[in-house]
Amino acid sequence: MKKKHIKQTIGWKEWFELPCLALPAIKGKIDTGAKTSSLHAFNIESFYLEDVEYVRFDVHPLQKDKTLTQHCVARVVERRMVSDSGGKKEKRFVIKSDLKIGKKKIRIELTLANRDSMAFRMLLGREAIKQARMVVDVSKDFIQGEQKRREILNLYRTTEPNKL
Repeated sequence: MKKKHIKQTIGWKEWFELPCLALPAIKGKIDTGAKTSSLHAFNIESFYLEDVEYVRFDVHPLQKDKTLTQHCVARVVERRMVSDSGGKKEKRFVIKSDLKIGKKKIRIELTLANRDSMAFRMLLGREAIKQARMVVDVSKDFIQGEQKRREILNLYRTTEPNKL
């Protein structure tokens, strides 16, 4: 007999943590229409270290707040053609990071894109949702917990930017 797995329920928007990128709190939208997850990034610059490609970039982790900037570095998995919400194709860097949502932790792929004009700093795509064995209740938000702005700012004050 097959063992039943209870799936964790998430709302249409949630708070995430990306510990590999020193992002202790970032609000994201669940996007079942997107295959891969996407992270807001700017000042994107690739470089090589011992023949391995890396990318450094900056993130404004909080919506409507460009005063808080987190510097990130990650190994490049690949560069991939991705269609944005308007159907326009562009080549993006793909990286991997651990993702924590509630008590669940998984390793996901993220494409890097400037999302300044978008409402959310991160999209969680269907590959990550499936991998984490989560289901989405579109009638709810922040099922995994709310975060207060003051708490988030304290998290960023005590988090060192990731470095290579």
